[in-house]
Amino acid sequence: MNFYTKNLKKYKKIIYQINAFEDNLREKSDSELKQKTQEFQNRFKSNAVNDNLLAEAFSVAREASSRSLGLRHYDVQVLAGLTLNDGKIAEMRTGEGKTLSATLPAYYNALSGKGVHVVTVNDYLARRDQAWMGNIYRFLNLNVGIIQENMNTQERQKNYGCDITYVTNSEIGFDYLRDNMAYNLNDIVLRPLNYCILDEIDSILIDEARTPLILSNSIQTSPEKYIVASEITKYLEINRHFEVDEKNKNVVLTEQGILQIQTVLGINNLYNPSDPWASYIINALKANLIFINNVII
Repeated sequence: MNFYTKNLKKYKKIIYQINAFEDNLREKSDSELKQKTQEFQNRFKSNAVNDNLLAEAFSVAREASSRSLGLRHYDVQVLAGLTLNDGKIAEMRTGEGKTLSATLPAYYNALSGKGVHVVTVNDYLARRDQAWMGNIYRFLNLNVGIIQENMNTQERQKNYGCDITYVTNSEIGFDYLRDNMAYNLNDIVLRPLNYCILDEIDSILIDEARTPLILSNSIQTSPEKYIVASEITKYLEINRHFEVDEKNKNVVLTEQGILQIQTVLGINNLYNPSDPWASYIINALKANLIFINNVII
């Protein structure tokens, strides 16, 4: 039995379970159907996650789609959703309903409370799908966010904090880069990554990936900062004010070291983005270790 046949057999069994729930769900009121989300979330919290929960959640999402959009997922669309849920690629032709198919695994994975990203290739698709497919999630008491180019940090944090967030590949790419350059935890917009669906995966991971994402920023600095940073290293002791991570070729300031540097400089925040000092101190320490103590950084 090859890989394709083995998985198709498994998916057919789950699709049969999904269809078996349908008649019972049709008899439920809108309010009763919405309550299923809270029930599923509780089962996720108690680690009662299995194929039965998967089948019931998919069936609830399909029923919600029928009521909110007038669109019922065909079995082939459910099959695509199961494939995406397993982290695999589902190839569908234009018009076969890949956008609708993605709502099933998006809903199911959002039940964990850890967030779901639906990544598209342009702003139009992100806006359209958030407004259109978002009706399904909102019907089931989940909140839906969208990331747009001109949003500030607070707006991005709010939308990334939603159960399901629609975003373009470039926006999430730049946000990831900015988060890794942030000096302050309050400036980080992405929460820990959980589950992601890529729409037009060939465009995102092949075509778009050929264009590098580059962040640039002009910072006016004074040469005196380099001199002062070099002088400050004389007051810092290894393993007390800073630690050396030779494996990752890095220097990490300890809490005592941060306080010592701030005291010497007469400042309150070593990582203030409007007057940054941390990078100068760390680079000075690295230079000191290389040329004086012969430690390879």
